[in-house]
Amino acid sequence: MPKQTRLQSRTRRHSRVREKVRGSANRPRLAVFRSITHIYAQLIDDDSGKTLVAASSVEAKDGKGKKADRAKAVGAALGEKAKAKGIAEAVFDRGGYRYHGRVKALGDAARSAGLRF
Repeated sequence: MPKQTRLQSRTRRHSRVREKVRGSANRPRLAVFRSITHIYAQLIDDDSGKTLVAASSVEAKDGKGKKADRAKAVGAALGEKAKAKGIAEAVFDRGGYRYHGRVKALGDAARSAGLRF
């Protein structure tokens, strides 16, 4: 059997996480995607298949600084947008990544902005 690539391994991990994690309208799924340079986060209602709120480091004002700092900004922006839409709780979907580094920074910032998960 040939060795798996990093993307294949992450996709398998993500599918295992997704078997257990499901979002609804009152408690959406906070999905995180991490690319080499940017980080993206969405609050998704899996029942209707719609994205309720989204934030990314691409749309952030200053693209400078450490990646973890940009992730904190994305988490804070997502928390503020969620609060404006009346969303207080979410289910965290780490997307097959470790809850460490940028993913953890985004989660902690979203929590400090008022989102519970």
